[in-house]
Amino acid sequence: MAQVPTAVGVIGGGRMGAGIAQVFAALGSQVTIVESGEEAGGAARERVATGLERAAERGSLDGAPGEVLERVAVVTDSAGLPASAELVVEAVPEQVELKLRVLSSAEQAVGEDAVLASNTSSLSITELGSALRDPSRLLGMHFFNPVPVSELVELVIAPDTTSSVTDRAREWVRALGKTDVTVHDSPGFATSRLGVALGLEAIRMLEEGVAEAADIDTAMERGYRHPMGPLRSTDLVGLDVRLAVAEYLADKLGERFTPPRLLRDKVARGELGRKAGQGFYDWS
Repeated sequence: MAQVPTAVGVIGGGRMGAGIAQVFAALGSQVTIVESGEEAGGAARERVATGLERAAERGSLDGAPGEVLERVAVVTDSAGLPASAELVVEAVPEQVELKLRVLSSAEQAVGEDAVLASNTSSLSITELGSALRDPSRLLGMHFFNPVPVSELVELVIAPDTTSSVTDRAREWVRALGKTDVTVHDSPGFATSRLGVALGLEAIRMLEEGVAEAADIDTAMERGYRHPMGPLRSTDLVGLDVRLAVAEYLADKLGERFTPPRLLRDKVARGELGRKAGQGFYDWS
């Protein structure tokens, strides 16, 4: 039976961070979420509570939601992370400088044996490791949204990442009942690189009037058995997130990842997808 981490830290309590906190708490880990203030921390805890209620409704939660929630604490500074944490996952926005700061703070707060992980979907793990005294303890653990029901975690291995760190992360992923894939550190890894490429081409097709959004998505869902079409998936991820990743990949890999004008225009109008009520679909 896979070993469960006794204590887990999650830095950032947004949709992704709350989901990561939820699945580890449901597994039996004591989880500490780090958020920027009391209001944000309260919102993070509420996201976890809501997620646990939904899991209970689906019949996929062992124990009462309230009992599981008792295993979740919220603090406002990385110094509040337990020294005994075996794993700390940062799930803050895709900004290199921000991630460098939080990873450095986490390293100072926890023991030398703790694994540090980034939930980044595209940024270089090697670059993020430059903030650490010991970059060998860092890897990417790319969870997918929504975390509680997604089946995959992409493990991203930098040249400095030790095999023991990778093995521990793989064991934890399997304890969560998820599938792991291992990729070497490169721009966009495997999933974002392929997902963004498909999403950008679908946006170009919509921009050119090739087909309506629903027909483009249905073509991939029914024709290629994708569980979700590329435009609906972009709405779920967030158009702003997809734009940022595309710009990063265009800088690193070339013009084939240049974002379409339609994507830029929708982000400028605040049409960011499901979280904003409007993207390529009306979510209101």
